[in-house]
Amino acid sequence: MATVELTDSTFEQAIKDNDIVLVDFWASWCGPCRQFAPVYEASSEEHPDVVHGKLDTEAQQQIAAAAGISAIPTLMAFREGIMVFNQAGALPAPALKQVVDAVKDLDMDDVRAQIAAAENGQQQN
Repeated sequence: MATVELTDSTFEQAIKDNDIVLVDFWASWCGPCRQFAPVYEASSEEHPDVVHGKLDTEAQQQIAAAAGISAIPTLMAFREGIMVFNQAGALPAPALKQVVDAVKDLDMDDVRAQIAAAENGQQQN
């Protein structure tokens, strides 16, 4: 599966409609973004069960701002609509594979329990 171009209007639906979504926040003027692009594209071919979205931060400024993107490239991973990974910087292929495998291996019941516990702790303070 090739990478999918995400926009301000398609970003949220892509996260909702797919089990695992990686999002590469990039810009055409960014050298590290251009270096990461073929690594990301190869990952999309290796993991057809994972949506590999690309969001051009120059063209899609609303989502980039809402996501708090302050450096590019930034990679975010969503599983079942929950952001489970967020890191700036271009990853080498082995590190990207580790991220994909780790996201696939997550126990989402445990993740939701941790989120609920954190929210309950914040409400008590």
